[in-house]
Amino acid sequence: MELRTLRYFVAVAEELHFGRAAARLHMSQPPLSRAVKRLETDIGAALFDRSPAGVTLTPVGTVLLEEARDLLDRADRAGVRMAVAAGRAVLTVGILGDSGDPAAARLARAYRERHPHVEVRVRDTDLTDPTCSLRAGTVDVALTRGPFDETGLATRTLRADPVGALLRADDPLAGRDRLTLAELADRPWFRFPAGTDARWQAYWQGGQPRQGPVVRAVQECRQAVLWNGTVGMTLLDHDPGPGLTVVPVADLPPSPVVAAWKAGDGNPLVRSFVRAAVAAYRG
Repeated sequence: MELRTLRYFVAVAEELHFGRAAARLHMSQPPLSRAVKRLETDIGAALFDRSPAGVTLTPVGTVLLEEARDLLDRADRAGVRMAVAAGRAVLTVGILGDSGDPAAARLARAYRERHPHVEVRVRDTDLTDPTCSLRAGTVDVALTRGPFDETGLATRTLRADPVGALLRADDPLAGRDRLTLAELADRPWFRFPAGTDARWQAYWQGGQPRQGPVVRAVQECRQAVLWNGTVGMTLLDHDPGPGLTVVPVADLPPSPVVAAWKAGDGNPLVRSFVRAAVAAYRG
Protein backbone atom coordinates (compact mmCIF):
# COMPACT_ATOMS: atom_id res chain seq x y z
CA MET A 1 0.00 0.00 0.00
CA GLU A 2 1.39 3.39 -0.98
CA LEU A 3 1.42 6.16 1.59
CA ARG A 4 -0.41 8.44 -0.85
CA THR A 5 -3.25 5.92 -1.16
CA LEU A 6 -3.43 5.61 2.62
CA ARG A 7 -3.69 9.40 2.88
CA TYR A 8 -6.57 9.29 0.40
CA PHE A 9 -8.29 6.58 2.43
CA VAL A 10 -7.85 8.45 5.73
CA ALA A 11 -9.34 11.62 4.23
CA VAL A 12 -12.45 9.73 3.10
CA ALA A 13 -12.69 7.86 6.40
CA GLU A 14 -12.51 11.07 8.41
CA GLU A 15 -14.89 13.04 6.22
CA LEU A 16 -17.22 10.10 5.46
CA HIS A 17 -17.94 11.88 2.20
CA PHE A 18 -16.02 11.46 -1.06
CA GLY A 19 -16.74 15.00 -2.23
CA ARG A 20 -15.50 16.66 0.97
CA ALA A 21 -12.47 14.37 1.04
CA ALA A 22 -11.62 15.28 -2.56
CA ALA A 23 -11.90 18.97 -1.74
CA ARG A 24 -9.67 18.48 1.30
CA LEU A 25 -7.10 16.70 -0.88
CA HIS A 26 -7.39 19.32 -3.64
CA MET A 27 -8.29 16.74 -6.28
CA SER A 28 -11.40 15.76 -8.22
CA GLN A 29 -13.67 13.04 -6.90
CA PRO A 30 -13.38 10.39 -9.70
CA PRO A 31 -9.63 9.66 -9.23
CA LEU A 32 -10.15 9.56 -5.46
CA SER A 33 -12.98 7.05 -5.84
CA ARG A 34 -10.85 4.94 -8.19
CA ALA A 35 -7.91 4.96 -5.77
CA VAL A 36 -10.10 3.78 -2.90
CA LYS A 37 -11.66 1.11 -5.11
CA ARG A 38 -8.20 -0.17 -6.06
CA LEU A 39 -7.25 -0.26 -2.39
CA GLU A 40 -10.35 -2.32 -1.63
CA THR A 41 -9.43 -4.69 -4.46
CA ASP A 42 -5.87 -5.05 -3.15
CA ILE A 43 -7.11 -5.76 0.37
CA GLY A 44 -9.91 -8.03 -0.84
CA ALA A 45 -12.61 -6.42 1.25
CA ALA A 46 -14.89 -3.37 1.23
CA LEU A 47 -13.67 -0.46 3.34
CA PHE A 48 -16.84 1.61 3.09
CA ASP A 49 -20.56 0.91 3.01
CA ARG A 50 -21.99 3.23 0.38
CA SER A 51 -25.72 3.95 0.45
CA PRO A 52 -28.11 6.82 -0.38
CA ALA A 53 -27.93 7.71 3.33
CA GLY A 54 -24.18 8.28 3.15
CA VAL A 55 -20.82 6.59 3.64
CA THR A 56 -19.83 4.55 6.68
CA LEU A 57 -16.77 2.49 7.54
CA THR A 58 -16.96 -1.29 7.42
CA PRO A 59 -15.30 -3.30 10.21
CA VAL A 60 -12.29 -3.77 7.90
CA GLY A 61 -12.25 -0.03 7.19
CA THR A 62 -12.28 0.75 10.90
CA VAL A 63 -9.23 -1.46 11.46
CA LEU A 64 -7.42 0.03 8.47
CA LEU A 65 -8.12 3.59 9.65
CA GLU A 66 -6.36 2.91 12.94
CA GLU A 67 -3.43 1.22 11.22
CA ALA A 68 -3.20 3.82 8.45
CA ARG A 69 -3.05 6.69 10.92
CA ASP A 70 -0.26 4.90 12.77
CA LEU A 71 1.67 4.21 9.54
CA LEU A 72 1.32 7.79 8.31
CA ASP A 73 2.34 9.13 11.69
CA ARG A 74 5.43 6.91 11.68
CA ALA A 75 6.27 8.01 8.13
CA ASP A 76 6.02 11.68 9.11
CA ARG A 77 8.13 11.10 12.22
CA ALA A 78 10.77 9.42 10.07
CA GLY A 79 10.72 12.38 7.71
CA VAL A 80 11.15 14.79 10.61
CA ARG A 81 14.07 12.79 11.99
CA MET A 82 15.76 12.84 8.59
CA ALA A 83 15.21 16.62 8.37
CA VAL A 84 16.85 16.97 11.80
CA ALA A 85 19.81 14.83 10.69
CA ALA A 86 20.17 16.89 7.52
CA GLY A 87 20.10 20.17 9.45
CA ARG A 88 16.80 21.31 7.89
CA ALA A 89 14.57 21.02 10.95
CA VAL A 90 13.13 24.54 10.99
CA LEU A 91 9.37 25.16 10.77
CA THR A 92 7.99 28.69 10.42
CA VAL A 93 4.42 29.03 11.69
CA GLY A 94 2.22 32.03 10.96
CA ILE A 95 -0.35 32.88 13.62
CA LEU A 96 -3.30 35.20 13.16
CA GLY A 97 -4.36 36.32 16.63
CA ASP A 98 -5.59 33.77 19.20
CA SER A 99 -2.05 33.25 20.45
CA GLY A 100 -3.56 32.95 23.94
CA ASP A 101 -5.94 30.19 22.85
CA PRO A 102 -5.58 27.18 25.22
CA ALA A 103 -5.72 24.86 22.20
CA ALA A 104 -2.78 26.69 20.63
CA ALA A 105 -0.87 26.27 23.88
CA ARG A 106 -1.68 22.54 23.85
CA LEU A 107 -0.45 22.34 20.27
CA ALA A 108 2.84 24.07 21.11
CA ARG A 109 3.43 21.74 24.05
CA ALA A 110 2.54 18.59 22.08
CA TYR A 111 4.69 19.53 19.08
CA ARG A 112 7.65 20.41 21.30
CA GLU A 113 7.37 17.09 23.16
CA ARG A 114 7.04 15.16 19.90
CA HIS A 115 9.82 16.96 18.01
CA PRO A 116 12.20 18.48 20.59
CA HIS A 117 14.93 19.03 17.97
CA VAL A 118 12.75 21.03 15.55
CA GLU A 119 13.17 24.80 15.73
CA VAL A 120 9.75 26.47 15.46
CA ARG A 121 9.74 30.10 14.39
CA VAL A 122 6.49 32.01 14.91
CA ARG A 123 5.37 34.98 12.85
CA ASP A 124 2.44 37.06 14.14
CA THR A 125 0.22 38.45 11.39
CA ASP A 126 -2.25 41.32 11.42
CA LEU A 127 -5.83 41.08 10.17
CA THR A 128 -5.06 42.12 6.59
CA ASP A 129 -3.73 38.71 5.52
CA PRO A 130 -5.55 35.66 6.89
CA THR A 131 -3.12 33.37 5.01
CA CYS A 132 -0.22 34.73 7.10
CA SER A 133 1.92 35.24 3.95
CA LEU A 134 1.79 31.55 2.99
CA ARG A 135 1.76 32.33 -0.73
CA ALA A 136 4.78 34.61 -0.36
CA GLY A 137 6.70 31.77 1.27
CA THR A 138 7.28 33.68 4.51
CA VAL A 139 5.79 30.85 6.56
CA ASP A 140 5.50 27.08 6.08
CA VAL A 141 2.12 26.63 7.76
CA ALA A 142 -0.48 28.98 9.22
CA LEU A 143 -2.71 28.70 12.26
CA THR A 144 -5.43 31.09 11.24
CA ARG A 145 -9.13 31.69 10.61
CA GLY A 146 -11.39 31.38 7.60
CA PRO A 147 -13.03 32.00 5.35
CA PHE A 148 -10.48 33.20 2.78
CA ASP A 149 -9.45 32.44 -0.80
CA GLU A 150 -7.90 28.97 -0.64
CA THR A 151 -6.54 28.91 -4.20
CA GLY A 152 -3.25 26.99 -4.14
CA LEU A 153 -3.63 26.19 -0.46
CA ALA A 154 -4.72 23.18 1.58
CA THR A 155 -6.61 23.58 4.86
CA ARG A 156 -7.90 21.55 7.79
CA THR A 157 -10.69 22.95 9.93
CA LEU A 158 -9.79 22.56 13.60
CA ARG A 159 -12.76 24.23 15.29
CA ALA A 160 -15.53 26.73 14.63
CA ASP A 161 -16.18 29.64 17.01
CA PRO A 162 -19.41 31.64 17.27
CA VAL A 163 -19.13 35.38 16.69
CA GLY A 164 -20.98 38.46 17.87
CA ALA A 165 -21.23 42.20 17.43
CA LEU A 166 -18.59 44.19 19.28
CA LEU A 167 -20.32 47.23 20.81
CA ARG A 168 -19.63 49.94 23.33
CA ALA A 169 -21.08 49.01 26.71
CA ASP A 170 -23.41 52.05 26.62
CA ASP A 171 -24.66 51.31 23.10
CA PRO A 172 -28.50 51.07 22.92
CA LEU A 173 -28.13 47.54 21.51
CA ALA A 174 -25.66 46.36 24.15
CA GLY A 175 -28.33 44.85 26.39
CA ARG A 176 -29.88 42.63 23.74
CA ASP A 177 -29.74 38.84 23.99
CA ARG A 178 -28.94 38.59 20.29
CA LEU A 179 -28.93 40.69 17.14
CA THR A 180 -29.33 40.20 13.40
CA LEU A 181 -27.20 41.70 10.66
CA ALA A 182 -30.22 43.70 9.47
CA GLU A 183 -30.38 45.48 12.84
CA LEU A 184 -26.79 46.64 12.35
CA ALA A 185 -27.11 47.64 8.70
CA ASP A 186 -27.19 51.41 9.18
CA ARG A 187 -24.24 51.55 11.57
CA PRO A 188 -20.60 52.33 10.70
CA TRP A 189 -18.41 49.21 10.77
CA PHE A 190 -14.67 48.85 10.95
CA ARG A 191 -13.15 47.77 7.63
CA PHE A 192 -9.88 46.28 6.40
CA PRO A 193 -7.55 48.01 3.92
CA ALA A 194 -8.09 47.78 0.17
CA GLY A 195 -6.61 44.59 -1.24
CA THR A 196 -7.52 42.47 1.77
CA ASP A 197 -8.80 39.00 0.84
CA ALA A 198 -12.35 39.50 -0.45
CA ARG A 199 -13.92 36.45 1.24
CA TRP A 200 -12.31 37.36 4.55
CA GLN A 201 -13.44 40.97 4.34
CA ALA A 202 -16.99 39.98 3.35
CA TYR A 203 -17.34 37.65 6.32
CA TRP A 204 -16.25 40.18 8.93
CA GLN A 205 -18.44 42.85 7.31
CA GLY A 206 -21.53 40.65 7.47
CA GLY A 207 -21.65 40.09 3.71
CA GLN A 208 -22.20 43.73 2.78
CA PRO A 209 -19.99 46.69 1.81
CA ARG A 210 -19.66 48.96 4.85
CA GLN A 211 -18.57 52.47 5.70
CA GLY A 212 -16.30 53.16 8.65
CA PRO A 213 -12.71 53.36 9.87
CA VAL A 214 -10.00 51.15 8.35
CA VAL A 215 -8.20 48.89 10.85
CA ARG A 216 -5.37 46.37 10.68
CA ALA A 217 -5.16 44.81 14.16
CA VAL A 218 -7.46 43.56 16.92
CA GLN A 219 -6.61 46.47 19.21
CA GLU A 220 -7.42 48.94 16.43
CA CYS A 221 -10.83 47.27 16.05
CA ARG A 222 -11.54 47.64 19.75
CA GLN A 223 -10.41 51.25 19.84
CA ALA A 224 -12.57 52.11 16.82
CA VAL A 225 -15.60 50.82 18.72
CA LEU A 226 -14.62 52.45 21.99
CA TRP A 227 -13.87 55.90 20.57
CA ASN A 228 -16.31 56.11 17.66
CA GLY A 229 -19.16 53.74 18.46
CA THR A 230 -18.23 51.68 15.41
CA VAL A 231 -19.70 48.18 15.07
CA GLY A 232 -17.70 45.12 14.16
CA MET A 233 -17.66 41.36 14.52
CA THR A 234 -15.53 39.53 17.06
CA LEU A 235 -15.37 36.12 18.71
CA LEU A 236 -18.15 35.58 21.18
CA ASP A 237 -16.01 34.09 23.95
CA HIS A 238 -13.20 36.67 23.83
CA ASP A 239 -12.97 39.28 26.57
CA PRO A 240 -13.64 42.55 24.69
CA GLY A 241 -11.96 44.71 27.32
CA PRO A 242 -13.20 47.59 29.53
CA GLY A 243 -16.10 49.63 28.16
CA LEU A 244 -17.02 47.07 25.49
CA THR A 245 -19.39 44.13 25.18
CA VAL A 246 -20.22 41.40 22.67
CA VAL A 247 -23.76 40.46 21.62
CA PRO A 248 -24.39 37.23 19.64
CA VAL A 249 -25.37 37.70 15.98
CA ALA A 250 -27.93 35.09 14.98
CA ASP A 251 -27.41 35.03 11.22
CA LEU A 252 -23.60 34.99 10.92
CA PRO A 253 -22.04 31.50 10.80
CA PRO A 254 -19.20 30.57 13.17
CA SER A 255 -15.64 31.51 12.31
CA PRO A 256 -13.52 28.42 11.53
CA VAL A 257 -10.05 27.97 13.00
CA VAL A 258 -7.90 26.33 10.33
CA ALA A 259 -4.42 25.06 9.68
CA ALA A 260 -3.33 26.11 6.18
CA TRP A 261 -0.34 25.25 4.03
CA LYS A 262 0.61 25.22 0.35
CA ALA A 263 -1.24 22.52 -1.56
CA GLY A 264 1.05 19.65 -2.49
CA ASP A 265 3.67 20.54 0.11
CA GLY A 266 5.16 17.21 1.21
CA ASN A 267 7.25 18.70 4.02
CA PRO A 268 7.00 16.17 6.89
CA LEU A 269 7.38 19.02 9.39
CA VAL A 270 4.19 20.57 8.02
CA ARG A 271 2.29 17.27 7.93
CA SER A 272 3.31 16.51 11.49
CA PHE A 273 2.26 20.00 12.60
CA VAL A 274 -1.18 19.62 11.02
CA ARG A 275 -1.65 16.19 12.58
CA ALA A 276 -0.70 17.60 15.99
CA ALA A 277 -3.02 20.58 15.48
CA VAL A 278 -6.01 18.34 14.76
CA ALA A 279 -5.35 16.40 17.96
CA ALA A 280 -4.74 19.50 20.08
CA TYR A 281 -7.91 21.28 18.99
CA ARG A 282 -10.02 18.20 19.61
CA GLY A 283 -8.38 18.38 23.03
